[in-house]
Amino acid sequence: MDRARTDQDLKRGKDAGLWDSIKETVKVGVQALLIALVVRTLLFQPFNIPSGSLIPTLLIGDYLFVSKYSLGYSKYSLPLSEYLPFEAKGRIWGAEPKRGDIVVFKLPKDNATDYIKRVIGLPGDRIQVIEGVLNINGRAVKRERIADYSTTDAFGQPTLVPQYRETLPNGVTHEIIERDGDRGLWDNTQVYTVPANHFFMMGDNRDNSTDSRDLGNVGYVPYENLIGRAEVIFFSIDEGAAAWQIWNWPWTVRWNRLFKPIH
Repeated sequence: MDRARTDQDLKRGKDAGLWDSIKETVKVGVQALLIALVVRTLLFQPFNIPSGSLIPTLLIGDYLFVSKYSLGYSKYSLPLSEYLPFEAKGRIWGAEPKRGDIVVFKLPKDNATDYIKRVIGLPGDRIQVIEGVLNINGRAVKRERIADYSTTDAFGQPTLVPQYRETLPNGVTHEIIERDGDRGLWDNTQVYTVPANHFFMMGDNRDNSTDSRDLGNVGYVPYENLIGRAEVIFFSIDEGAAAWQIWNWPWTVRWNRLFKPIH
C-alpha cells in the first residue's frame, strides 16, 4: 500500500513537473512574441527590395532594417495600417527626414503599398531635371562621372551604363545611374514645387524609377505616409535566388553586403 502510494506520488510529481515545463515554455514564447511585436511596431521593421529603382545603392534581393523611431510615428507606422478602422492624422514624436535619406513610405495613391526612395525635395523646394541633371531651387546639383556600372538592359543582357556621383546641397553624396543616358523619359521635367508637409522622392536608378516625378502614380509624399529611414542591409541574396534555400547560401548570398550601412 505504501509502495503504491509512493508510485502515485512520483507520477503526480512527474506530471506536475511536465506541466510546469510546458507553462514555462509557453510563457517564454509569449514574451518573445511580445518583444518582437514591440520591436517591429516601435523600433525596427524589416523590408526587402523587390525592384531595381535604387540601384546602385540597393539591389534586388537586399534585406534591410528600417528605423521607425527616427521619424516618429503615424497611422502608417503600424502593421496592417490600411485595415485600421480609424483615420489618424499627423505624427507622434515626429522628426523630418533629411535630404538624401532613403525612406520607406506608403504610396499616396492607395496608402497601402510600401515604396522606398531617396528624399530629394523638402517642403517648399523647387525640383526640376534638365538633361539628366537634378536642379534644386534653381541650382544644378553637382554630378561627377565615375566608372560605368555593370547591370542588365531591358532584355536581361549584361551592359555598362553611365554612373555618377551626385552631391546634394547639404553635402550628402551618393551614386546614381542613367540607363538611357540623359535622354530618358524623366530626364527633362517640369518644375515641381513641393507642398507644405510633403516630400519629393527619387530613385538612384534615374531612368528606371517610378517616383515623385510621376505625379499620376507617386507624386508628392505626405509627411504622415513616411514609415521609417533605411539604416542597414542585414541580408542580401542574388536576384532570382530563394532566400530559404540555405544549402545554396555559400554561392548565392552577397556576403560583402551584409551589415552594410545605407547612405
